[in-house]
Amino acid sequence: MGEIQKRTFGRLGYGVSALGLGCMRLPSTADPKTNLRTVDLEKSYELIRYAADNGISYFDTAFGYHGTTSEAVLGTALEGERRRRVKIATKQPLNVMKDKDNIRRNLENTLTKLKTDYIDIYLLHNVQAGNWDGFKEIGALEVYEQFKAEGLIKAIGFSYHGGYDAFSRVLGEYDWDMCQIQQNLLDIHNEATEQAIKDAGDKGVALVIMEPLRGGGLTNAPAPVKAAYDSYKTRREPVEWAFRHLVNYPQISCILSGMSDLEQLKSNIALFSKPDMTPGCLSAEEIDIIAKARAGYQSIVTIPCTGCGYCMPCPSGVQIPETFAKYNEGMMFGAFDNPKRSYMFTTRFGGDVSHCTKCGACVKKCPQHIDVVSQLQIAHEKLKGWVE
Repeated sequence: MGEIQKRTFGRLGYGVSALGLGCMRLPSTADPKTNLRTVDLEKSYELIRYAADNGISYFDTAFGYHGTTSEAVLGTALEGERRRRVKIATKQPLNVMKDKDNIRRNLENTLTKLKTDYIDIYLLHNVQAGNWDGFKEIGALEVYEQFKAEGLIKAIGFSYHGGYDAFSRVLGEYDWDMCQIQQNLLDIHNEATEQAIKDAGDKGVALVIMEPLRGGGLTNAPAPVKAAYDSYKTRREPVEWAFRHLVNYPQISCILSGMSDLEQLKSNIALFSKPDMTPGCLSAEEIDIIAKARAGYQSIVTIPCTGCGYCMPCPSGVQIPETFAKYNEGMMFGAFDNPKRSYMFTTRFGGDVSHCTKCGACVKKCPQHIDVVSQLQIAHEKLKGWVE
């Protein structure tokens, strides 16, 4: 096996592995009584150390991952010589930033858990259109700049979920070192869109990609997708097509994958060690095949919700388009683990279908004439039940 491909980390100039390990989906076990999932420490240490010893040099975690335990697991796994040869990125969300002193205490706690004196890239976590002003009002960036001056962090970035307009605003209002967005072969017109990739590149901002496989869904190829992939002269698994779509962009610095078992990790390392896994790796024919695969996935959606939002706001707070999107994702990929996990957070914030009173207001407003109430019940039954 060759050496894993490297990328330049934006204008910061240093090299990182093209494949990074995301620590949001570490190996875990479920309590048989409560179904509550906790990190399997032995398997997680093995996974992280194997990654560090076999070419992966970029590790991504966050304050809240795995019930605030992910940073400590990563810190223990990398302690010592491994820490010195890798880059660690972690994140602090707005909801734990009570004031400037609290932001500092949170960082100090993170440094302790990671068993390190500094963090290579420190991110504002989950920046969105609705909270960007909140980060600015509390002075988070000024505190981060002080951290950087003290050598506690080496670079400042943000992770982002949302549409292009807000992304463009955030990107343009600060001199960022890096940013992290969701992109994959299905989302070129969704989330921050393909244009965000180009914008980050134009600014020299290191760009890290999350959800390259859409929570693992893109590893599955239903019949119309398989037909597209099988039309190519070279046999490739769906996961390789999904990764190659992103590798093709020269602006991308690192592609994160939340690998949760050793065989998956080894397979991805081998894939990213191929000599042609470099920018510009796709021919016009291959790009066309990916477009046909995208159309194949989209043809499977079963609830014809366009996400227009005309049904909102729901009087009971039910997140209607969001729920349908999660259900359709599960049906599209034939796998519901990721949508169910995402729906768990919708439930925690009181937006799940259990709050539906069946008032029918949404049905009257739906331009697609969907029987929203009955379809929500179907979606709820498929999505409920995830606990961690």
